[in-house]
Amino acid sequence: MNKRVYFLMIVAFVVGMVELIIGGLLDLMATDLDVSLGQVGFLITIFSLIFAVGAPILLILTSNIERKRLTLISLAIFLLGNIVTVFSPTYTIVFIGRIISALSGSLLIILCLTIAPSIVHPKYRGRAIGIVSMGVSASIVLGIPVGLLLGNAFGWRAPFVLISVLTVFSIAGVFLLMERIDPKPSSPIRKQLATLKRRRIFFGQAITFLFIAGHTVLYAYLTPFVKMTMEIDGTWLSVIYLIFGIAAVSGGGVGGTLSDKLGPERTIMLTIILFTLVIFSIPYTTFALPAFLTILVIWGLLSWTLAPATQSYLIGLSPESSDIQQSLNNSALHLGIAFGSLIGGLVIERASIEQNATVGGFFALLSIGAALVSMYRKQGSEAVRSKS
Repeated sequence: MNKRVYFLMIVAFVVGMVELIIGGLLDLMATDLDVSLGQVGFLITIFSLIFAVGAPILLILTSNIERKRLTLISLAIFLLGNIVTVFSPTYTIVFIGRIISALSGSLLIILCLTIAPSIVHPKYRGRAIGIVSMGVSASIVLGIPVGLLLGNAFGWRAPFVLISVLTVFSIAGVFLLMERIDPKPSSPIRKQLATLKRRRIFFGQAITFLFIAGHTVLYAYLTPFVKMTMEIDGTWLSVIYLIFGIAAVSGGGVGGTLSDKLGPERTIMLTIILFTLVIFSIPYTTFALPAFLTILVIWGLLSWTLAPATQSYLIGLSPESSDIQQSLNNSALHLGIAFGSLIGGLVIERASIEQNATVGGFFALLSIGAALVSMYRKQGSEAVRSKS
């Protein structure tokens, strides 16, 4: 395995951390910038929305640029976005910094995922993509606890200072370690979206969107949820995020194993049904820390168990467009984060933080419906059409 793949994984991790890192800084940023928790949460929403929509568009617009050069340019713009955030005096400037970071970051993640398989032997391409994907998933899971630890110790700007420093090292690493990589033509957006005309694929992608939206409604606001419902702060809050992070990272491996043994369809249904039950039960475990920590581990594990099974399921539905399905599923993931964080903020503004878990549970229920439609509705008729 080319060791540069692991470097790309690190770059993906650094870039990916910015998406949800604000989740651990909500109250600090709200106080300092004199805005509400919902407004700070919207910074997650806009980032994830741009991340989902911008990546495929930017990849097409930059398809003729040499990959190493494009990566360096994108890292420089990403650094600029974080520097703007660090020195921003107002909420509006933070908002602008997030837009800059999201646009450049979305392109960087796709570049890492496409460069990795091109620099290894063909038999290692799948593994290379998997390694970079681990960096992405780990960043999404660990972004909040990293922000929480540094924010509480040094202020909410400290995590963005760290990311800026790591970005500088990433720029140096790409410049010194990466070789010139010729660009490859990308699939037009029209071709990518055309696959969604198939009912099973559309609802298959909707599973990820609805599931992650339901998860993010609560997870993006877990800090205020824990503080208000359990009166926990400081060290224990960090422990909660650490436990969740370990469980979530483990969930990816569990999901892959279950998908191989039980099949993607059964793994998807089992995961989302259990997840729905768990997220609805969370408010009823806050009376005791041991009960809450137990359900937290199960929640964290299930939150990333779905991804490998869904990706395998979509590839099985359309092997000829597997790359497109992976790209669309990545967009569905980040759209889910954007939508979930938006809904979670609205719930806080118009109801109370205690309702976030219940609202998230309803989205999880909808993901069960999407799975049923994708897997069972008109399945027989599609089989008949494929034979004919």
